[in-house]
Amino acid sequence: MHSDPLPQVRDLVFLGGGHTHALVLRKWGMKPVRGVRVTLINPDVTAPYTGMLPGYIAGHYDRDSLDIDLVRLARFAGARLIVGTATGIDREAKTVTVPGRPPIPYDVLSVDIGITSDLPSLPGFRQHGVAAKPLAGFARGWESFVARIKAENRRPNVTVIGGGVAGAELALAMAHRLNTQGTSGQITIVESLTPLEDLGQMARERLLQALADYRIEVREGVTAEEISAEGVTLTNGGFLAADLVVGAAGARPHDWLADTGLALTNGFITVNADLRARNDPDIFAAGDCAHLAHAPRPKAGVYAVRAAPTLYGNLKSILTDWPLKPFRPQRDYLKLISLGRQAALADKFNIGLQGSWLWRLKDRIDRDFMAQFDDLPEMEPPAPPSDRNVASGVRAALGDGQPICGGCGAKVGPSELTAVLSRLSGLSHPDILTGPGDDAAVVRIGDRRQVISADHLRAFTEDPWMMGRIAALHALGDVWAMGAAPQAALATVILPPMSPTLQQRTLTDILEGAASALGDAGSALAGGHTTQGAELTVGFTVTGMARGEPIRVDGGRPGDRLILTQPIGVGVVLAAEMVLKARGRWVQGCWDEMLHSQADAARILAESAHAMTDVTGFGLAGHLLAMLRPAGLAAKVDLARVPLLDGALELTRMGVRSTLYPQNREQAEGIDLPDDPRTPLLFDPQTAGGLLAAVPDAEAPRVCSRLRAAGYDAEIIGQILPDGRPGHLTFA
Repeated sequence: MHSDPLPQVRDLVFLGGGHTHALVLRKWGMKPVRGVRVTLINPDVTAPYTGMLPGYIAGHYDRDSLDIDLVRLARFAGARLIVGTATGIDREAKTVTVPGRPPIPYDVLSVDIGITSDLPSLPGFRQHGVAAKPLAGFARGWESFVARIKAENRRPNVTVIGGGVAGAELALAMAHRLNTQGTSGQITIVESLTPLEDLGQMARERLLQALADYRIEVREGVTAEEISAEGVTLTNGGFLAADLVVGAAGARPHDWLADTGLALTNGFITVNADLRARNDPDIFAAGDCAHLAHAPRPKAGVYAVRAAPTLYGNLKSILTDWPLKPFRPQRDYLKLISLGRQAALADKFNIGLQGSWLWRLKDRIDRDFMAQFDDLPEMEPPAPPSDRNVASGVRAALGDGQPICGGCGAKVGPSELTAVLSRLSGLSHPDILTGPGDDAAVVRIGDRRQVISADHLRAFTEDPWMMGRIAALHALGDVWAMGAAPQAALATVILPPMSPTLQQRTLTDILEGAASALGDAGSALAGGHTTQGAELTVGFTVTGMARGEPIRVDGGRPGDRLILTQPIGVGVVLAAEMVLKARGRWVQGCWDEMLHSQADAARILAESAHAMTDVTGFGLAGHLLAMLRPAGLAAKVDLARVPLLDGALELTRMGVRSTLYPQNREQAEGIDLPDDPRTPLLFDPQTAGGLLAAVPDAEAPRVCSRLRAAGYDAEIIGQILPDGRPGHLTFA
């Protein structure tokens, strides 16, 4: 949602959400380079912090404490977040490959994708083992393992492959967690060379003693030969029974880097002192995936953190044609190693100290690091005008100064729209079979019925591909709601100020995203129009052909059950995301629902629905009332059965509302609403929302089961009453 009047002219892409990039993005949000479009690509909406992983495994931290929320960080930095795993860099085309979407162009690329401890050459590891890195996958696997062992109430066998500091820390953390929950078993470390050889002598001896205190066995000078479902076969002929096998044997680069043509050292990107790739001046690399040719260092998070100011400065410099500066890493650093319990070991200058006070020091350092990403200034509303020459109604029109929501939350309220449409109701044409209040126009073409609708969305994400796909699905909702099969679409796109190159890149993303959604629906993108404006807006005019008589919004009958195919809460989640109040996983869940096509749901419902509509800008209550009022019907809603997006209820309790909420709430004037924290969500505007259908009472359970089998979170949320005040709602 670019709002800077200066045009965007360069694409800066951050590949990976590692520690260096996280710090750079925070700095970028405080002081960006204007005219640069920023993109962050990462496999998940969060990035775990390595320093707190042992504490998380041991049970000292919860998962939220471990994760950097990249959704909040990207919003703060003004960046688009693309959730996906990169598989390649095309240096000639200057694009990054992320499966499932068009190549992502860059002018300047920075890589911080970390390392992996996967063991692809070890037979059976990928089927039966779990790598300690990437951390997110290991953290999920560990929690699942702990829950299973606790449920089965048994003492497990765990094998850690790799006897370095990382392997020892994880073994101690796992032992502590299992001991704490009363399921302690046998943990064994397998090391082909000398365990803990990178530590000073004193620190090594103390760490080996800590392992012994937890009865962790260290097998020195042996190598894992094969992993099976039963355990680990060793090269000396031994066998270790194992319920969990963890790979922590050193740092491996990601395999696909070998295909980029970049200069590599042992598979890691070789960078010069300015952090640029040795053979490509437009690519930077930092963190564990980079090899510092001028000052080789071990893989450690401290160097990634120290590199952030240099990387930030050099990215700004290359984008503004200023000289670059060298990164000068320190020669040594203080190693603070977790000992399972809340104690730590320090190693520097061959001096090893340990104790609970060192844990407190490490805990404070780690929490201070993470606090940087919690302490992000919220978006400040614009100051109200104070000039005497401002008309008296301007301040009232501005309301509370909340930024206008994107998606359907940016639309004009239903009362304003209804007032205008009612004045046009007398304008008719003999081939137009519907009025202004229907979901779409139905046009008679001989003995057939064509459905036509148009819709558009103000951007709620900086990702044009996602905007294109969601906007297309949103527009198709009206066609599906009338039981029609989509045919064709015309795009209308408003682009913010940007260079011709970025215009082409952005349009490619939008239209490819839309074309993928339309193609999946059996429709096609037939053309469109573009213009330039203040911010990105994407819309579509869509057509569909009804198989029989279209399903009307007002065809419900007394006794019909009301089925909703998708959770509500999109408006409140998007509103919270704009002001940095939504958690990344909530936003990801919201995106996933908006990207979920309603095509299959429409086909299932069309077989029996008496009435149907898509739940969009006017909220669930508004669209339900639009079903009831024209037909003089009433309904009862079971509020407890209305499905909600993760986080929507918590945000509502915090007082978060979409900017369209007040106008939507006016629709319920005269209706007794329950004193329930879920009530405001009835008026929450949805974008690419689910379908709401009135289905015969006897068929509703079967239809709902079919919808769930097809992948929808469908619920029977109420019933049309045989006797009730027309146009009224009551609640269970």
